[in-house]
Amino acid sequence: MSSGWLNHLSVYERSVVTYEDVIYSLAHDPGRGDKVLVVQGDAAGFRGERQGAALFCPLTRENAAALSARLPWLNPVPLGLRTSAGFGDRLGLATPGHAQAAEGTGVAPIFAQQSVRENTRTGRTPQQVLDDARWGAFQAGWRDPWGADADHLKTPDAIAAFVSAGYSFFTIDPGDHVDPLADTDAETALRAKVEALPWTQLDSAPDDLAARFLGQAFDLDDRALTFDEPTLLRAAAKYGRALAHIARMDEALRALAGGAAVDLEISVDETETPTSIYEHLFLATELRRLGVVWVSLAPRFVGRFEKGVDYIGDLSALERDIAGHTAVMRYVGGYKLSLHSGSDKFTVYPLAARHAGGAVHLKTAGTSYLEALRVWAEVDPAAFREVLDFARARYETDRATYHVSADLHEVPAGDTLEDGALPGLLDQFAARQVLHVTFGSALDRFGERLRATLRAHESRYHTLLRGHFARHLEPFAAKHATQHEGA
Repeated sequence: MSSGWLNHLSVYERSVVTYEDVIYSLAHDPGRGDKVLVVQGDAAGFRGERQGAALFCPLTRENAAALSARLPWLNPVPLGLRTSAGFGDRLGLATPGHAQAAEGTGVAPIFAQQSVRENTRTGRTPQQVLDDARWGAFQAGWRDPWGADADHLKTPDAIAAFVSAGYSFFTIDPGDHVDPLADTDAETALRAKVEALPWTQLDSAPDDLAARFLGQAFDLDDRALTFDEPTLLRAAAKYGRALAHIARMDEALRALAGGAAVDLEISVDETETPTSIYEHLFLATELRRLGVVWVSLAPRFVGRFEKGVDYIGDLSALERDIAGHTAVMRYVGGYKLSLHSGSDKFTVYPLAARHAGGAVHLKTAGTSYLEALRVWAEVDPAAFREVLDFARARYETDRATYHVSADLHEVPAGDTLEDGALPGLLDQFAARQVLHVTFGSALDRFGERLRATLRAHESRYHTLLRGHFARHLEPFAAKHATQHEGA
């Protein structure tokens, strides 16, 4: 096989696969970091340079499409109710490390996961994000099902680009239509808000709503919920317009998908006030009535799920909250509990695994970017100091769209630390958040330099990712294994 290979290229051994009499592999130039797809055999549809029996193809959109048409496991698919985890990758280089972490855990990965907001900040398109994940999965030799998440979709016109690219998982974020003032409104105000809901879109009326909920006992695992009128009015005023928006988004998605199977997630986590278990029950049962089918739902839990750091709040209160939400989930049935801003919530994972079992979707994003910065801190301290000081200067501006609480005064300037102390900043609360939320601005200025460093130190980056995400997945992998053994 090696006689036709260029001498300076090295093959990723796990990528080598023979399928329908054609040999495919990924190779790289260790000196430059460039990668090529190597096709030996029928190469129709691929574009590249022929060297003897092999065609050497650049990693282009056209060649990604040709490869995924040949190798079906390189296409994302709906994951349904499998225990799953989303791995956001803002640099397009992390998927092999994510695959290493997920391998053998039983946790189904979503390798491509990015929102419209993140794509805007990174300058990438949905198609680029998906193709980067494809190449990474191919490099890692991943053969099991994986997904691609169009994250935090807020408007119908944002859906088409993700459907066209081939995404399999769509996260609807109706947060702009949730009314947080309903938590404290007087009953007269609540009643007026409920009367003004878009009842035609909700295919209902106030009296019908009351008949469905008031006087009914909802028998959950360990408790019975009974709505009184103020509780029902509060839930409807808070989430009624969000329900109508979700139904519109679902209708738009199904029309664009043209009958193809997709996973749908409902996300109300990026809102100002927690989702009570009564509100969760209201939301889920009304979604069922409207014919919406979803695989996971992310409530807004008590306490604070801030970016890049562990849970902030009373863990006992959070456990009671998770127990209530999982009881609602099991009562309504057919979906998983989703943990958003799930990166680095190491004290939360055992609680979620204990109460939800394997019915969990974990969503992470910026923590892979932070591990990329850890590589920089290890191998190029001067460059890391630059990005650290830049992030300190940008933090007050860039934090505006995030729920974070880092105090900038707790983040030292780069020139005050010895080289050996720099990687440790990636374990410090304030520094993690400052570096996390400034990623878009930092990538505008330093992105190509950072990517070049990661290509040159690819193995180290993937090793860090594997160890980091092993901590994320272990509680859910153990739960998955227990359930599998008992099946």
